[in-house]
Amino acid sequence: MRNTLRCLAAVKPGRYLEAGNPTGLTGLFTHPAPRSTLLYIYGTTLDKLKAFPDHSVYRQSTEALTKHRMRIIESIKPEGYEEWAKNAAEKIEKYPEAFRPGEKYVHLSASGQDFVKIGDQEDEDQEWALSEGTRSSEEKAAEVALLKKGRRKDYSDVFNWEPEPSLEASQISEAENQIGGGLIEEVIQVAEGELKLVETMAESEVWEELEEKPPQGQWDYFARDQHTPGTQEPPNK
Repeated sequence: MRNTLRCLAAVKPGRYLEAGNPTGLTGLFTHPAPRSTLLYIYGTTLDKLKAFPDHSVYRQSTEALTKHRMRIIESIKPEGYEEWAKNAAEKIEKYPEAFRPGEKYVHLSASGQDFVKIGDQEDEDQEWALSEGTRSSEEKAAEVALLKKGRRKDYSDVFNWEPEPSLEASQISEAENQIGGGLIEEVIQVAEGELKLVETMAESEVWEELEEKPPQGQWDYFARDQHTPGTQEPPNK
């Protein structure tokens, strides 16, 4: 059914899905790089789960599901991926200054894997949007420092960065079938939500004992099978 929705939404279905096209679900559009996005989110989730104690049931269950889905995504590689990964690693090693935070491309790591994210041009433009009117000495000093720092250096004349090869439509369909969570874009949304939940729970240290202990029997009412009759016994033969 999910694949049917995507096919009906595609005007010209082909070998590859076109980023930004409708998926058939309202407000959800075809993701430009689902494989690398999921691997980064899953890797980051696993890294943040390390803050939880080993005995945490939430950590154990979330790690198991995340690792399972991560293996599925890792096993499906686009054509030419190995060569691309080799060239990408060489560029990152040769030009590390071109992948620092604040540059056009930013080098990130998650769960022992390397990723490159395209920097946010909007943030840079906002950073350079100087305020009008009278400025304090602190504001002037900040503007001078900003001018000295200069804009991002353009490395396009030094090397040409190529994005990760795209998965074919059939490969995405295979991943969706193995995961069983709907469209790959829905899987990404779920992964993003889980990562935010992990961050919130880690910040709150939910594994710690309550500062105020609940009264004895406070939760007995919500226990299973307390207010419903048991299963009817089968009739005697």
